[in-house]
Amino acid sequence: MAKSEDAPKLQVKIFSPRETYYDGDADALSGANDTGSFDVLPLHHNFMTLLKAGEVSVVRGEKKQSYKIEKGLLHVKDNVATVFLDV
Repeated sequence: MAKSEDAPKLQVKIFSPRETYYDGDADALSGANDTGSFDVLPLHHNFMTLLKAGEVSVVRGEKKQSYKIEKGLLHVKDNVATVFLDV
């Protein structure tokens, strides 16, 4: 069985035109769109959605970092999740 350090990681970048909030690997990314809350895990299918106001959370091991957002766009492709805020 693979150790958690060997498990694939999702590359996540959360940024606005003024600031980068997170740029690194993660075990999961959570957010919400018009259909409800969702999680993006490593090796997720390609995906694009508009994010609702609320929080976007990055989980890395036992740590969870949450960022309050007003609106955003999430793009997931080839194990890279990019969150564009204030667009």
